[in-house]
Amino acid sequence: MSRLIYLTYADQPSGVYSSQVCDVVNYLNQQLNAEVRLVSFVSLRRFSASKQKIKSEVNDAIVLPMLPKANYWKCSLPLLLLVCLMTGCRSILGRGVLATNLALLCRKWGIIKKAGYDGRGAIAAEWSEYEVVPYFNLKNSIDQLEKRAVLESDYRIAVSEKLVDYWRDRYSYSANHHVVIPCLLNSSFGFLHLNRLERKAIRLKSGIKEDATVLAYSGSVSGWQSFGLVKQSLEPLLRKNKNTVLLFMSAADNHIDQLLQEFPGQVFRIWVKHQEVSSLLAACDFGILIRNHSVTNQVASPTKFAEYLGAGLPVLISEGIGDYTDFVRKHQCGMVLSPGEIVSSLPATRPLPDFLHKLVKTHFTKESQTPQYLNLLAGLNI
Repeated sequence: MSRLIYLTYADQPSGVYSSQVCDVVNYLNQQLNAEVRLVSFVSLRRFSASKQKIKSEVNDAIVLPMLPKANYWKCSLPLLLLVCLMTGCRSILGRGVLATNLALLCRKWGIIKKAGYDGRGAIAAEWSEYEVVPYFNLKNSIDQLEKRAVLESDYRIAVSEKLVDYWRDRYSYSANHHVVIPCLLNSSFGFLHLNRLERKAIRLKSGIKEDATVLAYSGSVSGWQSFGLVKQSLEPLLRKNKNTVLLFMSAADNHIDQLLQEFPGQVFRIWVKHQEVSSLLAACDFGILIRNHSVTNQVASPTKFAEYLGAGLPVLISEGIGDYTDFVRKHQCGMVLSPGEIVSSLPATRPLPDFLHKLVKTHFTKESQTPQYLNLLAGLNI
């Protein structure tokens, strides 16, 4: 019998899902003896592949099909009620707004006693600022759904202190029944110490000169990732210093292709397997976290921040990115860009990789957040 369901809805398996869902569930079960059962509602599209992928990481996960459109999220309630009865779970932690509202309905029906909200961002603001959901009816109701998740849950996770401030300002959240747990590294992340020959070999394999100064951009170029601002901030540096290289570790994109044509030999795009990310990052010099000034970004906790530091890279970061801009200032682990600032030069000295590795192990590993996880479990009577 499990004691807690960790519920995800419409989250497809990915590198983020592996790190922030599967790895968390395994950590809670294996290190904290929490008896957590992952229940995942995924799209019918490629359902079998998604189920296989999730169960390969959490073998007792329950993976169920959702209806084709997220508009019909309530229709998954009967299946969830049945899962609760079968597993005997008396608490549900919902990842995101829709999963948490399903948990609240289960509590309303008396099937569970505690419902928790794993808040990943300012969802209503994100849906307003960026076209992330095409369903008009759901977009109209997301503010009330988020408000309900924030105010009616028994306990909460926030990914940043800034997200808690957003809850207080927008929804008049006044309790302190929450913990702040940023997006953490996957437990399998490797803290590499490359020697000069290893670093040279990785660069040459990617077509990059050994003596280049390499700025790494890891991840997608979705709307909130602010590609236009990245280009605006770094283009003058590329023109001024031909030995500066901008490396995108991203899927193919027309915007990147234009930069490739404009800066041949200085802009590269490489798509590598998840397990190869650490070594490629470790062969670079800086990580890029340049984003527009939006509510979404003001409360965010981008996973790539910890990945950059874990690879030994100081971070070029915009003003007002979650709790991380202040973190960079406090720990002197990067360069903060003022709004509209153009990067004309890079710091002459950089913190040593060992110092950055230590920062990550202290702040961005599952083990470093054990007290917060224990508070969460206590808040949900686990």
